[in-house]
Amino acid sequence: MPDAFYEPDGSGGDRFLATELTRGPWDPGAQHAGPPAALLGRAIERLDGADGFQIARVTCEILRPLPIGPVTVSARLARPGRSVQMIEASLGEGTEELMLARAWRIRTSALELAEEHAASAPPPPGPEEGERPEFFDTGQEVGYHTAMEWRSVEGSFVEPGPATVWMRMGHPLVAGEEPTPLQRVLIAADVGNGISAVLDLRSHLFINVDLSVHLERLPAGEWVCVDAETFPQPTGIGTAESVLFDESGRIGRAAQSLLISER
Repeated sequence: MPDAFYEPDGSGGDRFLATELTRGPWDPGAQHAGPPAALLGRAIERLDGADGFQIARVTCEILRPLPIGPVTVSARLARPGRSVQMIEASLGEGTEELMLARAWRIRTSALELAEEHAASAPPPPGPEEGERPEFFDTGQEVGYHTAMEWRSVEGSFVEPGPATVWMRMGHPLVAGEEPTPLQRVLIAADVGNGISAVLDLRSHLFINVDLSVHLERLPAGEWVCVDAETFPQPTGIGTAESVLFDESGRIGRAAQSLLISER
């Protein structure tokens, strides 16, 4: 059993080997989008000049399926600024780009806001009140579904409709490193379409082609809650929308554009 989602390749750079823990539900040879999104987040937050700033939004574009194997990650400052900065990041294999990300980094400040003006919402019942959900059969004993800890407080993978699920990483993102708050939320935010599916996985695919995460603040603690709902249309296009929480309350939102098709 691997100890982390990614192992450094030993070169001391930004090359990693994806392990079986990244495996997603659609293809046994492909990664779930959560781990590579978090790996892009790692590159984004390590870019120079982060002091005094917070990542406020990350949008990931999934260009192709991501094979379980070697990947290279890079990031650059695309738009410098004293108050707002845009960062672009790329994850690929060889010369082929597989996933791109753009992030807004916004300078934080101390504001005196009236309570009614500050964005807040109480969290759902905590992970200690949830139960480990039943998973649909992926045909694989090891993957993202086993690498994360799950506590469902409403709905489940096998129960159609909205769902509210707490998640915690059972392994480091990169071997030997403690996951950061940004990594913890990005690796979890991509499950919205999976936990709130309204179509049967055995008869339909509902694959997201992107992931946008807006963060009002970064999560505290190890648990992240995804409160999700999916909206399919007969055109074969849909969206999944999620509100994100930590154990203190709301931290932001996530959205996914869905390709829906019959198997």
